[in-house]
Amino acid sequence: MSTKAKPSDTRDLLILGGGLVGMTLALAAAKKGISSHVVDRADPASLTAEGFDGRASAISTASWNLFTNIGLADALEAHGCPIEKIAVSDQLKPGRIDFQPEEGEGSLGRMFANRQLRVALFEAAKAEPLIAWHAPADVTLRERGNHGVSATLADGTVLAARLMVAAEGRRSPTREEAGFTIANWQYDHRAIIAGLIHSRPHENVAWEIFYPEGPFALLPMLDDEQGRHRSALVWTVDEEDGDGVLAMGDRAFIAEVEKRMGRLFGDLEANGPRSSYPLGFHHTARIVDHRLALVGDAAHGIHPIAGQGLNLGLRDAGALVEVIAEGKRLGLDPGDAQLLKRYESWRGLDSFMVSLATDGLTRLFGVSGPGASAIRRFGMVGVQRLDPLKRWFMDEARGVSGDVPALMQG
Repeated sequence: MSTKAKPSDTRDLLILGGGLVGMTLALAAAKKGISSHVVDRADPASLTAEGFDGRASAISTASWNLFTNIGLADALEAHGCPIEKIAVSDQLKPGRIDFQPEEGEGSLGRMFANRQLRVALFEAAKAEPLIAWHAPADVTLRERGNHGVSATLADGTVLAARLMVAAEGRRSPTREEAGFTIANWQYDHRAIIAGLIHSRPHENVAWEIFYPEGPFALLPMLDDEQGRHRSALVWTVDEEDGDGVLAMGDRAFIAEVEKRMGRLFGDLEANGPRSSYPLGFHHTARIVDHRLALVGDAAHGIHPIAGQGLNLGLRDAGALVEVIAEGKRLGLDPGDAQLLKRYESWRGLDSFMVSLATDGLTRLFGVSGPGASAIRRFGMVGVQRLDPLKRWFMDEARGVSGDVPALMQG
């Protein structure tokens, strides 16, 4: 699908990457009267095809506020499973932490199938005149000049705008072409993504069970149409074991899963296909350049240990829109260097601190041996008893601490 652009159709933003972060950015911008071209290589029809592929996202309280404020709550409300509690355990041994808000404080977040998020975003984008959506489309040339930016598509269409935004994910070609300095390393681990059906209800509890090779996360999903209880699994395995786990038959796979979660949810069966991706860390030293801003995984890729990757990208989108909207009120161009500097100083430190924290957690729980496990569990018992510390962790998980963009406030 492509909304053909006229040569004179210069928009405020040229968003390269129309995934969850890129399209949320376009819709949030439109709410503030900011126009955009959105370009994505993928075919929207394939991204919204029926069926559950195991890929799901934890949407924090702040991110849910953003979706509500850009008009997506009605389309999404019925499809999200509230996370009422997070249970953190070291190998299911005694001494765990339970993060549970006080009554009346709302949930710790909501779980959505990624497909459902895309359906809501794409439907809203189709109906929004301030968004010109070009997909599937390949970019063959990117240009950033003194007075604007442009992208040439494979069919010869030239899209013009004031500011280019790279939202293409971890392997952002726009970021690479612009020569951003990036710190990155691999964990030599792979995340196995799968759906589970189980005989006992999950009671809206998300489980993070740590093993030396990595975390084993069980994330609550809504029951399916047949009333079967469902969860999404994100299981970290050594890189060398990844292909073997993907190739297992369902029975062998479920037997391996049961070894790690016991009978927590009763009888298990596989739900849908399995997928995987390699786990790594990357963080750019800067997130802006001349008429260019990075958002989401183009700027920072973190371990899924705390489920904060997408929420971090949505915070980028909320902050960038706020900065540009304030600049426009003062008559400033969206690509103005001072506006971009403000965006970078706002988001740079927050995303870096979250990235460091998740990397530290990954390393802390990756130390093997009974002594290390005992020390961790002793520390967890301490956190369990310290309400102020637990509250700080919960506020971080909900995305309500620090300088929160206006669109992400309640």
